Amino acid sequence: MKSYDIEPLVVSAETENITDLLEVRVAKTPSLPLFAIEQSPGQWTNISAKDFHSKVVALAKGLVAAGIQPGQAVAIMSRTRFEWTLIDFAVWYAGGVSVPIYESSAPSQMEWILSDSDAVALFVENDEHLDRFEQIKAGSPLVRKVWKIESDAIDQLIKVGRDITDESIEAKRKSSKLRDLATIIYTSGTTGKPKGCELTHRGFVELSKNATLELPQVVAEGASTLLFLPLAHVFARFIEVLCIHGGVKVGHQPDSKNVGPAMASFHPTFLLAVPRVFEKVYNSAEQKAESAGKGKIFRTAAYAAIAYSKALDTHSGPSLVQKLRHALFDILVYKKLRAAMGGEVKYAVSGGAPLGARLGHFYRAIGLIVLEGYGLTETTAPAMIGRPNDLRIGKVGRVLPGTGIKIADDGEIWLRGNNILRGYWRNPTATAEAMEGEWFKTGDIGELDEDGFLSITGRKKELLVTAGGKNVAPAPLEDPLRADPLVGQAVVIGDKRPFVAALISLDPEMLPIWLANNGADKNMTLAQAAKSPIVLAEIQKAIDRVNRHFSRAESIRKFVIIDRELTEESGHLTPSLKIKRDAVLRDFAPAIADIYGTAPDTSEIV
Repeated sequence: MKSYDIEPLVVSAETENITDLLEVRVAKTPSLPLFAIEQSPGQWTNISAKDFHSKVVALAKGLVAAGIQPGQAVAIMSRTRFEWTLIDFAVWYAGGVSVPIYESSAPSQMEWILSDSDAVALFVENDEHLDRFEQIKAGSPLVRKVWKIESDAIDQLIKVGRDITDESIEAKRKSSKLRDLATIIYTSGTTGKPKGCELTHRGFVELSKNATLELPQVVAEGASTLLFLPLAHVFARFIEVLCIHGGVKVGHQPDSKNVGPAMASFHPTFLLAVPRVFEKVYNSAEQKAESAGKGKIFRTAAYAAIAYSKALDTHSGPSLVQKLRHALFDILVYKKLRAAMGGEVKYAVSGGAPLGARLGHFYRAIGLIVLEGYGLTETTAPAMIGRPNDLRIGKVGRVLPGTGIKIADDGEIWLRGNNILRGYWRNPTATAEAMEGEWFKTGDIGELDEDGFLSITGRKKELLVTAGGKNVAPAPLEDPLRADPLVGQAVVIGDKRPFVAALISLDPEMLPIWLANNGADKNMTLAQAAKSPIVLAEIQKAIDRVNRHFSRAESIRKFVIIDRELTEESGHLTPSLKIKRDAVLRDFAPAIADIYGTAPDTSEIV
């Protein structure tokens, strides 16, 4: 087995916990803005480290006065907003364990998480969330208190807690130690019921300290980021803690439609996003340029950017011609793209799926270095990440200090370190299956080069074996397909089938723009577009481009465009935008039957 480890740059005392990161930050830079709240469109009000600390302590007193005891679980169900982080830290200051629930969760999912975690209290954002709880409250008998953020609940809790002494809160704050439970985060449940990951204070503390030292260009006092991913997800959750430790100002934007304007006014220096966000930014810019009659200029600029970035990785670097073209297109195109993201973004962290080398090179050339990371809920988010000065585009970088990686004989990625979960909550069987000594078996398949850089090739459980005996990983086919402007989601199928095929959903935001740019009726419905010859031809072109990189036995031989969008609401995506394959295969069984009902001659397939 090939393995690679990096020793920690710093080791914390066993008596520490997450709250100590805030205590140290306040002592060091009390006036430094840690958060900013958008009071009105484009108008942000800063909250200093000292003020945030005061709010946290006051709310923690309210929780104690309401009966929350150290070690008890408090659930949080809300979109990404300042109050989410405020509540999270208040729970930790009260000695409690926070349990996130995605705001999109169905009542049955709420009931499972609340009952399984033994949550004694719940914060919801609004009346809709409260209504969902009312439907399942009988199945969550331990939940004694429910507070609504979009009311005066937080203010009322602060009033209730006025008689709780600072000494009492300090004792409860210190009651949690490094290896104690900080949060239970439930997996997104692509298969079966979600499992509760027991994440310790150690994981967040050690990762934050070591990542800050390892990424000084990104995580630095005075830097800023706009969070728009769900804070119920471990990735955004870790960033929340990391930024407090690093002195990075955080803004929140829960509405994806307002992310663009929010970036323009907030001016972040780095971003956290999944590859789909970077794909949509690129595709939107391309289609807008096409609409304005400047499509050729944009595509030429994109080709020049990718060539320039690739040349940066050569011994000789970009040629004089490439430098001149890059300078010209920086004025015409790249500068405008940076301005749309606030004008100060230099770095972005991408996780959840491979970004793809094409977009990695494009963004680097326009002035945004995308650092690909890799991790899971079970690893407290990032176990590996690219470094600004040690970057290999197309790979997810090397392990963070204090973390180790190993590739098992079957290609599975194993990880170890301070960041690994303590176990699955009340599920010793799942814990035993996932662990091999100190190693966590991720379920992902990858390759590790001689310098410790990782390439992810797919999921072990998602590996397809065709009727001809060919092993095919869906991800390397799906990921580049999703980069096409028309494609919303791509689901590759073919297990025990004579050939590989794909189910394609269209992107409803990009479709009308693309149709208008190509002389078609922009008002086509998804169902109409799924049968449109011009759309079918474009999707076939996209598939042909992908197929060029694969053998005939691995390539997509047929496809069907489904007539609806695959979303979290439809039950086909997890909150982190991962495909629920079982649900897709079940719900689109007739389309799959149509594909293989007219199968070609497979006698020569090997």
